[in-house]
Amino acid sequence: MEVFYYVVFGVLGMVVAALELSKNNKDRINTSSAFTSFKNNYLVVYSLMMAGDWLQGPYVYYLYSTYGFSKGDIGQLFIAGFGSSMLFGTIVGSLADKQGRKRACVTYCITYILSCITKHSPQYKVLMVGRVLGGIATSLLFSSFESWLVAEHNKRGFEQQWLSITFSKAVFFGNGLVAIIAGLFGNLLVHSFSLGPVAPFDAAACFLAIGMAVILSSWSENYGDPSDNKDLITQFRGAAVAIASDEKIALLGAIQSLFEGSMYTFVFLWTPALSPNDEEIPHGFIFATFMLASMLGSSLASRLLSRSSPKVESYMQIVFLVSAASLLLPIIMASLVAPSKVKGGGISFSGCFQLLGFCVFEACVGLFWPSIMKMRSQYIPEEARSTIMNFFRIPLNIFVCVVLYNVNAFPMTVMFGMCSVFLFIASLLQRRLMMIDDKPKTNDWTPLNERNTEDDPLNI
Repeated sequence: MEVFYYVVFGVLGMVVAALELSKNNKDRINTSSAFTSFKNNYLVVYSLMMAGDWLQGPYVYYLYSTYGFSKGDIGQLFIAGFGSSMLFGTIVGSLADKQGRKRACVTYCITYILSCITKHSPQYKVLMVGRVLGGIATSLLFSSFESWLVAEHNKRGFEQQWLSITFSKAVFFGNGLVAIIAGLFGNLLVHSFSLGPVAPFDAAACFLAIGMAVILSSWSENYGDPSDNKDLITQFRGAAVAIASDEKIALLGAIQSLFEGSMYTFVFLWTPALSPNDEEIPHGFIFATFMLASMLGSSLASRLLSRSSPKVESYMQIVFLVSAASLLLPIIMASLVAPSKVKGGGISFSGCFQLLGFCVFEACVGLFWPSIMKMRSQYIPEEARSTIMNFFRIPLNIFVCVVLYNVNAFPMTVMFGMCSVFLFIASLLQRRLMMIDDKPKTNDWTPLNERNTEDDPLNI
C-alpha cells in the first residue's frame, strides 16, 4: 500500500504545479512595485511565524508521552491550551487594537518562544504554563497579524482587491509549503539527527526570533481605536454591539466557528479513522499530503479571488457543502465495509478511500482561509478588528474543549457526522450572507459604540 501514498502525493503535486503554471492574465491582478515589496515583506514574516507553529504541532503529543504522561494528563494539557486561548484571547485582541498590532505581533513571538522553552522541563506544572502561553500566542497569531496587514494595506492606499493576493499567497506558503517543509525538517531533526523530540521546539524558537527581528526592523505601528478613555470593558461592549447590530458580522462569526470547530475536530480524528486497528500508517507523509491538498485549495482560491465573478460569498456555499460531504465518507465506509479484526498491517481498502476524502476536505480548508480573510476585511470594522476576531474564537475554543473532554465518549462515526452537520449549517448561513451582501449596514459601528458608552450610567 505504500505505493498508494506516493501516487496520491504525486497526483496532488502535479495538479498544484499545473494550476500555478497555467495562470493567465485573467488569473493575475496588476499591482505596483510598492505593493509587491510590502506583500513580500509580510509573506516572509508570516511564513516564519507559521514555521514556528508548524514545527511544534506534530511533536507536542509525542513529547508529552516521552515524559511519561498518560493520555488523560496529555488531554488536560491540550484543554489548557484551548481554554487559555478562549479566556485570554479577547483580552489580548483588545489590547492589540488599543496598544498597537505590531506590538501584539512581537508579543506573539516572545510568548511562543517562552512556550517553547518550557518544553525542556518534564515537570507537569511547567508544561501547563507552556500550554497557557501557547494558547495566548495562538490567539495573537490568528488575529493580530491579519489586523496589522489590513490596516497597513489601507493606510498605504493600496487597492482593496489586492488584499486577496496577499491572503491567498499567505495561505499557499504559510499553511501549505511551509507546513510541508516544517514537517520534513522536524522529522530530520528528531529521527535523522537523533536530537530528540524537543529539537523541533528549539528550531521553532529560532524561526520566531528571526521573524521578530524582521518585524521590529521593517514594520510600522497601527492601531484600531487608541482612545485613552476607552478601557477593555468598553472595547468589549463596542465589539459586541458591532456583532449584534450587523447581521453580516454575526453570520461571519458563526460560519468561522462552525468550520474551524469541525476542522480542529478532524485534526484529532483522522489518525484513528485511518488506523482503527493500529494499522501502520506514515503519519508525517500523510500530514505532508494533507498540506499539499491545502495548497491546491489556496491555489484555486487565488484564481477565484482575482476575478469579479463568482463572488466569494457565492462559491463558499459550495466549498462548505463539499467539505460536509467529504467528512461523511467514514460513516459511509463503515456501513458498506465490514470492519477488519486483524491488528496491524498496512492501511485498509476503506482507509484508502477515507484518505482521498480527507484530501478533499483539506483542499476545502485551503479555499476557506483566504476566502474568510477576504470576507473579514470587508465586513469587520477596523476600530475593533482584533477584538471581534477573537470574539469569534470563543465558541470555537469552547467547542474544541468539549470535544477533547469527550473524545472517547462517542463513536468516531458520530463525531464525523456532527462535523458534517455543522458544515452543512455553515453552508446555509453562507447562503444567507450572500443574500444580504448588498444590504447596507443598519448602523455604523462608531456611533453605536459612542452612544452605548454615553448612555450607560455605569460608564462615568
